[in-house]
Amino acid sequence: MKLGLRFKNIFFILLGSAIFAFGIVHFNMQNNLAEGGFTGITLLLYFIFSWDPAITNLILNIPLFFVGWKLLGRSVFLYTIIGTLAVSLFLAIFQKYQIEMPLYEDLFLAALFAGVFIGIGLGIIFRYGGTTGGVDIIARLGQKYFGWTMGRTMFVFDFCVITISLITYLNYREAMYTLVVVFIGAKVIDFMQEGAYSARGAMIISDKNEEIAQSILSDMDRGVTILKGVGSFTKQERDVLYCVVGKNEIVRLKSVIHSVDPHAFVSVTIVHDVLGEGFTLDENKAPIER
Repeated sequence: MKLGLRFKNIFFILLGSAIFAFGIVHFNMQNNLAEGGFTGITLLLYFIFSWDPAITNLILNIPLFFVGWKLLGRSVFLYTIIGTLAVSLFLAIFQKYQIEMPLYEDLFLAALFAGVFIGIGLGIIFRYGGTTGGVDIIARLGQKYFGWTMGRTMFVFDFCVITISLITYLNYREAMYTLVVVFIGAKVIDFMQEGAYSARGAMIISDKNEEIAQSILSDMDRGVTILKGVGSFTKQERDVLYCVVGKNEIVRLKSVIHSVDPHAFVSVTIVHDVLGEGFTLDENKAPIER
């Protein structure tokens, strides 16, 4: 597209917006649960003044578009507009065509589903280059002009919104379950951002590095990188092997290493996302569809 946008990204931003709005309407609004960020403000205005969140979401975000367009870059800015408009549209649709889910007597279940739907929705939007405006733009402004981290700004903003909600319309029970919503939502967003696929990275130190590297290559068809290291105590230079495998292959990797050198030092770490040959590209450098 001439504007630098991709139809795939737009589709998933719309999908994420629909999931996010569904969770807000069917779990937060139906069960009197608050939320952080600008969404929390729209819910605050809804529960106190009965203002339509679909409209207040637009009213609150439009001024920030004029402030934040230079910060976000053209593509992210346009994706943000799409995401914000889509959220308001789906909020209006789901409010008109609601599915009754009376979960107020089981607020833990309501909070769980609210966090999951909000997290999945926002995670998809973020993963495909968009935002829903609001506190994200404020956080970028705070980072640029005051040196605040985005996480700090978002935390302070969410804390203030939830505190005001507690003072105005939430009881303590609802406030505590709102914290459950925010916590689960944040964890799900991280999961969506990092990807459902995770791998394992292994650092290997051995006197039989060449044999181990060859065994990994021949037995597992995985590449090995040789790094140069220096022992802090001995001051001797030695090679360090680094290998990334799928999480279902780590037991086999350990077995291969142990068969060559039972005394090898092996450090295994979690790798949340992997790009490149063998993971996102095949041997011909073509993308692997997952």
